Amino acid sequence: HHPLNHGFDYFYGMPFTLLSDCQQGKPSELALVFRAKFLFYTQMISLAVLTIIVVKYIGLFPFSWKIIISLALFGFLFFITWYSSFGFIPYWNCLIMRNYSITEQPMKVERTASLMVKEAVSFIERNKNGPFLLFVSFLHVHTPLVTSERFIGRSQHGLYGDNVEEMDWMVGQILQAVDNEGLQNNTLTYFTSDHGGFLEAQQGNVQLGGWNGIYKGGKGMGGWEGGIRAPGIFRWPGVLPADTVIDEPTSLMDIYPTVIHLGGGKVPQDRIIDGHDLMPLLQRKVQYSDHEFMFHYCGVYLHAVRWNQKEVGAVWKAHYTTPVFSSEGAGACYGRRMCSCSGEYVTHHNPPLLFDLSRDPSESKPLSIATEPRFDMIIKRIEQAVEEHQMTLTPVPLQLSLLNNIWKPWLQPCCGTFPMCWCDREIGNEQSPLQEVVG
Repeated sequence: HHPLNHGFDYFYGMPFTLLSDCQQGKPSELALVFRAKFLFYTQMISLAVLTIIVVKYIGLFPFSWKIIISLALFGFLFFITWYSSFGFIPYWNCLIMRNYSITEQPMKVERTASLMVKEAVSFIERNKNGPFLLFVSFLHVHTPLVTSERFIGRSQHGLYGDNVEEMDWMVGQILQAVDNEGLQNNTLTYFTSDHGGFLEAQQGNVQLGGWNGIYKGGKGMGGWEGGIRAPGIFRWPGVLPADTVIDEPTSLMDIYPTVIHLGGGKVPQDRIIDGHDLMPLLQRKVQYSDHEFMFHYCGVYLHAVRWNQKEVGAVWKAHYTTPVFSSEGAGACYGRRMCSCSGEYVTHHNPPLLFDLSRDPSESKPLSIATEPRFDMIIKRIEQAVEEHQMTLTPVPLQLSLLNNIWKPWLQPCCGTFPMCWCDREIGNEQSPLQEVVG
């Protein structure tokens, strides 16, 4: 999964996702997710050992003590392994890499923001004389909302607001580097997010995961607008008209064909490319997005389909599957870490729930034959689009399968002697010439 194995020439950052385990004093996030499951497995092994002993004792089956001791030993080792491993999570998962080399393990999250900005600025300075693609994936505003001390208390919106303030400063530093090198008039900058606010992230009555306004749902929900609608801000002086608002559906999948076009290349012709070049829309050469239909997945499950019916100005959205909120009507899955994509915690709809986002962007009033005369026609057209879409899909191995995601000790990055992985090669590098924050 390393970026250098997927087309990038240089990498600096965190190869894993940011967890609360990475910040001292925070409760373990992975332990919360997996502890109950591993404890259940341990209990099942223990129950099996006890059952075999009882069966042997009453003479139902002559199990050998060798089998019983081996199973008991396996259960004990399994328990010790998973129970003790939670203490090593900050050392195993929380690290910074430069290319294939580890520079910090465990990472000191409070200084990561300035280090990442410094690397981004340095990259721009090194590549200013040629075309470059810089992809900066901020750890902000991901929980646990790690915020530098100088930004604590700057916002009126608590820790989340402070985190946004720091990210805003980081963006400003990168844009300033572009301007300082005289690259602003031939550099496209695109700022966006990969999902909506994380509604279930709370600490008491404090909301840590953001707010999605009028839009229903949030992070991890493949259909509701609050989970998939995110801001997109573009900057290219002299090429894109300033102060322009475009109310058309686009996708993160559009980045690929847009970058290919700007680089003078051609998208592959041997497969279906779901994205479209955004430049005609951004330059207002066309009025509408090329996306007539958009298919919204939760994992590998199709949850909703959007139909941008341009000729009548309607944006229809059909929900085939929706998460079961807890508690009912709460708008999120507060009883669980995140809403599920399948299984007992989702509801399947036949016919699907239908909304007109042009009139009901909050998806609060599902349509029916009684309220929308074209209901059957709309659903039929969307289902036809789904059939056509599914014909373009080619089965591939699941990246998120259990086998691919289970921890493998032999693949564990370590800058020490496993399991004691520790190093800090960033000492002295945190002193940055970046601009100071003005209060």
